[in-house]
Amino acid sequence: MTGSAQRPLLFLDVDGPLIPFGAAPDRYPIFATGAHAPGDDANPLLSRIDPAHGPRLLALPCDVVWATTWEEEANECIAPRIGLPRLAVVIWPEPSDTDEQDERYGLHWKTRALVDLAAGRPFAWVDDEVTDTDRVWVAAHHPGPALLHRVDPRVGLTDSDYAALDSWFRRQVGIPGR
Repeated sequence: MTGSAQRPLLFLDVDGPLIPFGAAPDRYPIFATGAHAPGDDANPLLSRIDPAHGPRLLALPCDVVWATTWEEEANECIAPRIGLPRLAVVIWPEPSDTDEQDERYGLHWKTRALVDLAAGRPFAWVDDEVTDTDRVWVAAHHPGPALLHRVDPRVGLTDSDYAALDSWFRRQVGIPGR
């Protein structure tokens, strides 16, 4: 496959994968960006974001899309902090009766929207709230390959997460592993 239109998608959540939370506050390193980054005053948790995430995400053979309630704020506050360009952003639909029913059965409120947005393209979804219910639903409703990758929110994205993502994306685009 060639061309960005055919590359797989990486739907990326922020809270959990990039901003770890849930452990003792003194457990998290503080990362400086060298310059005052947008949003620093409003959200001190931004200092938990490791700037190494940017180059690692850009090295993956995929198109990264913000799939977070941060929406466009991810481009304003997070992308510059870690050296990412402006990325596409999922604009979440308004909640519906279907969403409420899905949640009663354990389906995450993001799942349907991400499958719709992928429109058959291979995609990985990185989030700290992915469950087996989401995996089963995606397998039944998405015609292309999909990887629903759960990240431990207490530690965020790790070397092993990046290795798993890189390997999966490389298989999708026919690039031999490293």
